[in-house]
Amino acid sequence: MKDIKVLGPGCKRCQETEDMVKAEAARLGIAVAVEKVTDYAAIAGYGIASTPGIVIDGRVVHAGGLPKAEDLAKWLAA
Repeated sequence: MKDIKVLGPGCKRCQETEDMVKAEAARLGIAVAVEKVTDYAAIAGYGIASTPGIVIDGRVVHAGGLPKAEDLAKWLAA
């Protein structure tokens, strides 16, 4: 199971990013545990200044704006 954190204050883009991650994982048949991180100090701790951010298994893979579906697939499959 992959541990995924979606970093952001709860804006529409952050929620859409979380939905995209869950949908892509389901499409690929990959088990994921998705956690929403809204605490600004915790987000800054990952070195992210622009949200939404995505952390997969402790590694920052995306920051700022909506991710592309093909990128999500690549990150989840890795």
